[in-house]
Amino acid sequence: MPTYHPQLTADGQLKHLLSIDGLSRAHIERLLEAADPFVSVGDREVKKVPLLRGKSVFNLFFENSTRTRTTFEIAAKRLSADVINLNIGASSTAKGESLLDTLANLVAMNADMFVVRHSESGAPFLIAQHAKSGVAVINAGDGRHAHPTQALLDMYTIRHYKKSFHNLSVAIVGDILHSRVARSGIHALTTLGCPDVRVIGPKTLIPTDVHRMGVSVHHDMARGLEGCDVVMMLRLQNERMNGALLPSAHEFFKSYGLTAQKLARAKPNAIVMHPGPMNRGVEIDSPIADGQQSVILPQVTFGIAVRMAVMASVVGA
Repeated sequence: MPTYHPQLTADGQLKHLLSIDGLSRAHIERLLEAADPFVSVGDREVKKVPLLRGKSVFNLFFENSTRTRTTFEIAAKRLSADVINLNIGASSTAKGESLLDTLANLVAMNADMFVVRHSESGAPFLIAQHAKSGVAVINAGDGRHAHPTQALLDMYTIRHYKKSFHNLSVAIVGDILHSRVARSGIHALTTLGCPDVRVIGPKTLIPTDVHRMGVSVHHDMARGLEGCDVVMMLRLQNERMNGALLPSAHEFFKSYGLTAQKLARAKPNAIVMHPGPMNRGVEIDSPIADGQQSVILPQVTFGIAVRMAVMASVVGA
């Protein structure tokens, strides 16, 4: 019998997408394969398929986001769903209403799916537990915990350029401590069989127990990038930092910003990724962000297809 997880049905089918942790390799691979036919939808004259026609998708963003919310909205509309965007942080909860009271009112509006971003870890799980049967919940990022669709679109991008995970070396660079993208990405990479996952950053920005996730830890960026196939840069999560974890942005760039000199330590055909938004001159040098090895814009394009696949999967379309 499959191991129970709140995002799975009793027979192991996906009913919510709350985290990568808890998904099997087969689950992840099915989602990546399901995204393949959706990539070409954006090239059509009419950019729509009817899979979610008549369904109502509520984007519940308790935390600010432009890129993620927009790509979820585009994905839902390309599936022909009705999309309702609610900036909850500026409305009901700001007036003192509890999360579950807000949810109860939204459920009464006959929602079929909630896409949730929240600053508190675990909020999408709480919503999934209290949503009525048949209502799907997708985690669009919760606190420091998880960002599963970002991990999936990153895996889709890696698979597109590198074809297989079984012989790759992947370096994740920067603010690992505060990054839900890093956590979800590590879970996805190790589940897919990537044999060499490295995290690179200053001691103050790497969790002390991160090695338990099956990664190697490097504080020297040049050495950490040696022979890598994939370089995943992360944004500095300044809004989540308490205290002086870094001397300055300039010093961070000097040691951990991706430049041509540092990238030269990776393989010549290594790809460069970033979940965005980028801080040029802090995490990454502009010539690298815009260079031939960068796949940052394709990540965004693939992200729409991957989110379409997730939405279609959780409603059984």
